Amino acid sequence: MDSSTEHSSSKGPELSLAEAVERRRNFAIISHPDAGKTTLTEKLLLYGGAIQQAGAVKARGQQRKVTSDWMELEKQRGISITSTVLQFDYLTNTINLLDTPGHQDFSEDTYRTLAAADNAVMLEDAAKGLEPQTKKLFEVCRMRSIPIFTFINKMDRPGQEPLSLLDEIESELGLTTWAVNWPIGSGELFRGVIDRRTKEVIVFERAERGKQSTELKLKLDDPNLNDLVEKDLLEKALEEIELLDAVAANMDIELIHAGELTPVFFGSAMTNFGVRPFLDSFLKMAQPPIARMASDGVVDPLKPDFTGFVFKLQANMDPRHRDRVAFVRVCSGRFQKDMTVNHARTGKSIRLSRPQKIFGQDRLVVDDAYPGDVIGLNNPGMFAIGDTLYTGKKVEYEGIPCFSPEIFSWLRNPNPSAFKNFRKGVNELREEGAVQILYDTDQSKRDPILAAVGQLQLEVVQHRLEHEYGVVTRLEPLGFQLARWVNGGWPSLENIGRLFNCKIVKDPWSRPVLLFKNEWNLNQLIEDHPSMQLSSVAPVVSGVEPISL
Repeated sequence: MDSSTEHSSSKGPELSLAEAVERRRNFAIISHPDAGKTTLTEKLLLYGGAIQQAGAVKARGQQRKVTSDWMELEKQRGISITSTVLQFDYLTNTINLLDTPGHQDFSEDTYRTLAAADNAVMLEDAAKGLEPQTKKLFEVCRMRSIPIFTFINKMDRPGQEPLSLLDEIESELGLTTWAVNWPIGSGELFRGVIDRRTKEVIVFERAERGKQSTELKLKLDDPNLNDLVEKDLLEKALEEIELLDAVAANMDIELIHAGELTPVFFGSAMTNFGVRPFLDSFLKMAQPPIARMASDGVVDPLKPDFTGFVFKLQANMDPRHRDRVAFVRVCSGRFQKDMTVNHARTGKSIRLSRPQKIFGQDRLVVDDAYPGDVIGLNNPGMFAIGDTLYTGKKVEYEGIPCFSPEIFSWLRNPNPSAFKNFRKGVNELREEGAVQILYDTDQSKRDPILAAVGQLQLEVVQHRLEHEYGVVTRLEPLGFQLARWVNGGWPSLENIGRLFNCKIVKDPWSRPVLLFKNEWNLNQLIEDHPSMQLSSVAPVVSGVEPISL
């Protein structure tokens, strides 16, 4: 599909709200960098028929670029640094796949995306097991009680013993495991998997790169199995399954939906081993769109009135059109093109005339959408992350907080004649959450302070300012590593008096933020002023417009 072309979605038979909700599955993939997240995403799209050939993360020769990585810098570096929404149909289901950044420097974008997810797929490298970024993202899923499905990837390479991988998940995350399938061999001897429920052996034949692999299902007593799988590999797998049957937990769909038990799948996304069995099982076990907590109680997805919230903003997805898109998760009711909705934060009514389904960089103008779906709305500066849209009685969903950054730098604009573009770029990138912006309390110091989780975030901001807004900038690091918001605001600070070993700045909502060089300075301040209450998470703001540069 040409990314510069917009198409109107074709109308099929109209579904009832209940039917539309039941057929939808919405999920995000979480992982550590290099676990194979982008490759798995591409293969899921391949099996869903959304693309004809999967791309590779690092393009070789004439291979296709991956569908989910659209930003130029992503293509250059071979990593995912923004969240993307990919919707496709598979069998009788409509799937909304929320592709998230794998790089830890962009974990805040992942936090926001998880706010829109009903399920999560936790991807692990079979050789490395659980890694720090995966654990961090798992905690976010746990806070939200999101069901977690585990896909242990790269089984075609040397890795840890499968039983050890399960034990690590249980001991490190406190999460009960239930292996849906079990690998036969590993590395060069990886032959396929055994489905524990059906006792079928699924043998895979390696496919041409980027194509669907051939799968052959055999019963355990099928005489042809001996020609396809070595006897000792099969016997070892069956012994391990027998051990699991004796001591492991039973499959319980309620525990899965409560986020307490994780179904585990083994496979290799690169070679397509196990991707289709995973997708088939996931769709049966995953929960459909769920009720969401709002200011006046829980909102059921079957509520007739439309509601939704903005979880992501993105500028310049199509640089030729200089567009700005707000991603809205539909939570209840039916969304229809040209409908008029209320904007909870501003109280204004807005007509939504060109809603889009986003597929990487491609666009599809949609006529309707249902709970679990994500739509893209043109955003001429009216939407902010966390905004609620609704019809009928007023609804306001819980906001999405900002997390504590760890790197701080002045952003300098050496060219005064470019200030207009500099200001526009900084304001738009702050709106979409590409980086947090702080300001000096000294009014004479107009340059913003970029506050980020990782250094790569700052590099992306500079790259985008140059290539999307035509402004070359300079970074000057500040020697701070921690930020804390002051509960009680400026009055609380005034009661304390003068503070040492920290810098006082303000966020875009004019709230005081303290910057510290290290944990020792933070702990010293808390010890000296025990009455002061600090938070590592920015309080959610409602009804207040942020400061612009």
